[in-house]
Amino acid sequence: MHITQLNRECLLHLFSFLDKNSRKSLAKTCHKLQEVFQDPLLWSLLNFHSPAELKKDNFFLGPALKYLSICWYSERVKVCNIEDWMKNNFQKDFCNRHENTVNGFLLEVCNRCPNLLSLTLSGCGHVTDDCILLLLKNCPNLKTLKLENCVRITDQTLEAVTLFGGSLQTLHVDFCRNVTQTGLERVREKCPAVMLKAERSGNMIPDNKPEKKLLYQ
Repeated sequence: MHITQLNRECLLHLFSFLDKNSRKSLAKTCHKLQEVFQDPLLWSLLNFHSPAELKKDNFFLGPALKYLSICWYSERVKVCNIEDWMKNNFQKDFCNRHENTVNGFLLEVCNRCPNLLSLTLSGCGHVTDDCILLLLKNCPNLKTLKLENCVRITDQTLEAVTLFGGSLQTLHVDFCRNVTQTGLERVREKCPAVMLKAERSGNMIPDNKPEKKLLYQ
């Protein structure tokens, strides 16, 4: 029996064992397998390990997506974690490309994936409070939000959780240096049912741009 003679349920099951690249390669062989590749039911879980993976055309974003993880552990994360005002021009250009890629991708998630249940972002130094706010508003069923080493996340994200995280059950903000103890206490007060974990956050040194010194003549 040829693979194309299998019914759709069997083909979806077969595709489920393949990684994103293998699925894409198999889909290129015929129209029937391309249709299976584009079936939203195949894409309830997505894991990415670098911003470059977000630009590949080897996955499908749709309302079936429930679990999303972007975990970047490359040495280049250190560049993205440098305070903006301390970066040289080369570092700024490097980070701008990643910022556009990651935030653009998450905006697509906001627009296409309203049934998202779990989001994990690790080492995503360019993700902003505004981006998380949009996700909370557009994904009202979100139950788990895990943020690790996301340096632009501040108490504004924690405030957004208290306002729009009605379905949230688990919140992690580990090693997010611009989150304060005050913000964490507000979440505990306003959302007592949320399981909150904040390893090192609130105790780290936040980003503070030195004030310009006044010149007196």
